[in-house]
Amino acid sequence: MVRSLGYDVCVRMGDWTPARAIVECDPDLVPKPAVKPPVAPPPKVEAPAPKVVTPPPPPPVAQKFTISADALFDFDKASLKPEGMKKLDELADALRGKQHDDIIATGHTDRIGSVRYNQRLSERRAETVKKYLAGKGLDVARITAIGKGKTQPVTKATDCKGPKMTRAAIRACLQPDRRVDIEASSGQALAIPAAKPATASAPARATKSKAAAKRAPSAKSKASAEK
Repeated sequence: MVRSLGYDVCVRMGDWTPARAIVECDPDLVPKPAVKPPVAPPPKVEAPAPKVVTPPPPPPVAQKFTISADALFDFDKASLKPEGMKKLDELADALRGKQHDDIIATGHTDRIGSVRYNQRLSERRAETVKKYLAGKGLDVARITAIGKGKTQPVTKATDCKGPKMTRAAIRACLQPDRRVDIEASSGQALAIPAAKPATASAPARATKSKAAAKRAPSAKSKASAEK
């Protein structure tokens, strides 16, 4: 045993062993407390850089434009007018240089005349549009011409009728039916000033022309004339 008497004096008893050493007298013999080695921090794992995914190009979108047949052709004709050529020039300019799928030109007529005659007229007009666009540098193999005759009118069967409708008034009333629809699938929006986008809304009821309205007296004027 070891006893400290103070004043830096230590006395070892007869039963002293190194195991009984005390810090005050034999600091070198006293086991030091185990010092835990410092724990290394876990390695820093950097998050992988996000992959830049290039989005796929947008799928081609079918866009349909309608050009009035009266702007393209004279009545009952299939030869382009100068005004019609200008409108098709604008269409060709919009399509040239753009990635697009097939172009479909569909001719329509009004209901005046026989089914066979109107079918043939609509086909001739569609073919004229196809040939003109091909002549402006568009791939003729990608242009399809279709004629629908008078099978898909815009006006209703009850429109443009009446005992006071003249032939000229009927022709003017049926003008919306005479048209060429041009459909092109493209990944880019096509701006075609000469054409208006075709819509799926119900067609507006055709009305009499102003000339026909002037010729048709109102009920009030008719009553005054009978007086």
